[in-house]
Amino acid sequence: QVQLVESGGGLVQAGGSLRLSCAASGRTFRSYNMGWFRQAPGKEREFVATILWSGGTTYYEDSVKGRFTISRDNAKNMVYLQMNSLKPEDTAVYYCAADANWRPVLFTTPGEYDYWGQGTQVTVSS
Repeated sequence: QVQLVESGGGLVQAGGSLRLSCAASGRTFRSYNMGWFRQAPGKEREFVATILWSGGTTYYEDSVKGRFTISRDNAKNMVYLQMNSLKPEDTAVYYCAADANWRPVLFTTPGEYDYWGQGTQVTVSS
C-alpha cells in the first residue's frame, strides 16, 4: 500500500509561482512512475505531468509545457511540481498519483494510476 500526501497549494496572483510537494510512503517508491493531475469544478480530472521512476524522462500536458516542471527525489520519497507563470485557468485541485506497475513507459490517463493523494487546492486570481 502506498500513501500520498500533497502540500503546497494556495492562492496566488496570475503570473506567480507555487511549488507542490507529494510525500510518499513505502520502500518501493523509487520503482513507481509518478504523475500530477488536476480537476477544476465541473470538469473531469486531467493530466498535468508525469515522471519516470528514474527521473530521467518527463512528459507534460501541452498547456503547461515551459511553465511547469515535475521532479522527484527518490532518497526522500518526494515528487514536486514547480508551477511558474500561473494563469487563472490553472485553478484546480491538484492530485499526486503513483503507477505501481513497474512499467518503462509513462501514461497520461488517470485509470493507469493505482494510488492517489487527497489533493491540494491551487487558486490563481486574475
